[in-house]
Amino acid sequence: MSDLYIGLMSGTSLDGVDGVVADFSGPRLRVLAHANAPLAPALMRELLALNRPGDNELHRAALAANSLVRVYAQVAADLLRQSGCGAEQIAAIGAHGQTVRHQPQAFDGTGYTLQLNNPALLAELTGIDVIADFRSRDVAAGGQGAPLVPAFHQSVFGVPGETIAALNIGGISNLTVLGPQPEGDVIGFDCGPGNALLDAWCQQHLGQAFDADGAWAASGQADDALLAVLLDEPYFSLPLPKSTGRELFNLNWLTQRLVKVPPLAPVDVQATLTELTASVCAAGITRYGSDCQELIVCGGGAHNGQLMRRLQSHLPYLRVRSSASHGLPPLQVEAAAFAWLARKTVLRETASLKTVTGAVGARILGSIYPA
Repeated sequence: MSDLYIGLMSGTSLDGVDGVVADFSGPRLRVLAHANAPLAPALMRELLALNRPGDNELHRAALAANSLVRVYAQVAADLLRQSGCGAEQIAAIGAHGQTVRHQPQAFDGTGYTLQLNNPALLAELTGIDVIADFRSRDVAAGGQGAPLVPAFHQSVFGVPGETIAALNIGGISNLTVLGPQPEGDVIGFDCGPGNALLDAWCQQHLGQAFDADGAWAASGQADDALLAVLLDEPYFSLPLPKSTGRELFNLNWLTQRLVKVPPLAPVDVQATLTELTASVCAAGITRYGSDCQELIVCGGGAHNGQLMRRLQSHLPYLRVRSSASHGLPPLQVEAAAFAWLARKTVLRETASLKTVTGAVGARILGSIYPA
């Protein structure tokens, strides 16, 4: 059986699709190719709108899923060209889909998590087996269904004799604390907002998709009063396990809190939002990883220089580094994680951690759509 897998990820930042060809045949994961494709503005707007209740949702969601999968197929084709691999050499594609609702344990005690995807169409377009729907089995077992990457972080970032933290800053930030490997405990949870609020505020006031390198935030001044109001959000004090998404952290959430403080210049709001992300991530590390020696940052937030500086300021006793220093560039980590998860599904191996999600036990995740 081939040990080459494709991983595809479109995260809560809604900034595009990242994909990798991952080779698991050696002692360490090797990325043979990385490709990215942006989402068309109309599709981005629709996916964002589908995070909230609206008219004709089922119809709109089905068509949005088809459009998203065509971007997935484009990225998969680019990866095959870059790597020189044929479709027949790839064991499977791990395709996460786009999370639009995440309500584990809500309403009826089980709740649900919903990722827009059409893995059958992706299998048809690529001629490769597709593994999808990674989260729902963990939710069925009483878990949060998120975050799923801590088990992957353990496999690629764990260090003998050292406690390491891995922080993924996408639209939402999630933290993994890895005790000394190979047998160390693993803690993982969603800290709160990552880039979601930063990007949305930047788009609203500058018309730009994101604050490049955090330069706009760096030119402003964080406001203590607004930061205190934002940090008063009950989610931040919830016990583990916990996970969140755009259902909570969105512009409406921010607007409801802005009215509680005197008017601020937009640039100072951006600076405060950057401080919010840094503060909640640092608080998680201080509380659950006080013996950490290093913080490995991945996701789009690793390219935000101002955010990285604020993290280092909050955590002066840690080495704060991009995941690139460990051989895996920030924008490749989540895609590689879903290639890894797909492989675990194919091998019928468990890939969830009950210590992270709160499920009754580890489960084999994912559904298989044969080519």
